[in-house]
Amino acid sequence: MTATRAVAFYLPQFHPVPENDAWWGRGFTEWTNVARARRLYPGHVQPVVPADLGFYDLRVPEARAAQSELARSYGVEAFAYWHYWFGNGRRILERPFAEVLGSGSPDLSFCLAWANQTWSGIWHGDADRVLVRQEYPGDEDHAAHFETVLPAFRDPRYLRVGGRPVFYVFRPEELPDAARFVDLWQSMARRAGLEGLYLVAEMSDLFGTGVRYDRVKEDGFDAGVYMRMPAGTSRWDMLRMRAFRKVAGGPQIHPYSTAWAEQNRTGDLIQPCIYPNWDNTPRSGRRGVVLHGATPEGFRANVRQAAASVAHRPADEQLLWVKSWNEWAEGNHLEPDLRHGHGWLEALRDGLRDAA
Repeated sequence: MTATRAVAFYLPQFHPVPENDAWWGRGFTEWTNVARARRLYPGHVQPVVPADLGFYDLRVPEARAAQSELARSYGVEAFAYWHYWFGNGRRILERPFAEVLGSGSPDLSFCLAWANQTWSGIWHGDADRVLVRQEYPGDEDHAAHFETVLPAFRDPRYLRVGGRPVFYVFRPEELPDAARFVDLWQSMARRAGLEGLYLVAEMSDLFGTGVRYDRVKEDGFDAGVYMRMPAGTSRWDMLRMRAFRKVAGGPQIHPYSTAWAEQNRTGDLIQPCIYPNWDNTPRSGRRGVVLHGATPEGFRANVRQAAASVAHRPADEQLLWVKSWNEWAEGNHLEPDLRHGHGWLEALRDGLRDAA
């Protein structure tokens, strides 16, 4: 056993919805992209096909139960369900979590991660096409949003730190007034009889060129998650990857790095995030980004380093965020695939044990 609390981001886009039918064709789900992926350069591993759980449909309770049982058996404490609230009550892909909440099953812990970002066609080569715009109408909308998720906060399965429900904000830098949002939601939580909220802000710095948001303490968030891809930077690796790219005409390729401790920021308010892999060419084709050479062994090394970085903290604050449980079209998933079997899950479990 280990004190580290592994929380895996969970994508709900594995069931058809009318919006995706209209944008991408009838029956579209994330599996559509996964199944049509192709090898784009020498050594590129595509397509990547699911194993044990198959091409599941998240409207099926048995599929959700199987995911949760698998996650728990390898040390995942909670799923962080991506949650879409575009303002004025506009939502999408809410059904899987709504059914988890309403049915009381499965019993794996969970929290919500607000993906507060405009949806566009950027990953499909149509960046100027706005599908759903993220809007911030004001305090009344923030209040309506809070009331919508309050039943989840009250669920005994909800992930907590110090008795406070955890809520993750994907793009805090896009909030018109992040500090006001924090103050409003904290006051509403206390009025609702909660001990408050444990609010987490993403500090996105995908390639180490500078964080998009660095006001965690100033705006009143309880923690920030430093989000950086494990991309290698050695001269030889970069030259080799550029050669691959020149031959193939894309995508952007970086070697997978196992130097997590050297690349990532740490601090009292900063929590770690780890990636098993990244390859979004199933969505973006030659416009995508690939971490070449990712293996379960390399992932295990990064898990060990990231878990060790929070080992000195109180037990309930030793959160380790994993991107992701099932982002198949981004190439970052823990779920079993036909190439590595349970390798990614075993690497997570063993890396946590190594750190302990």
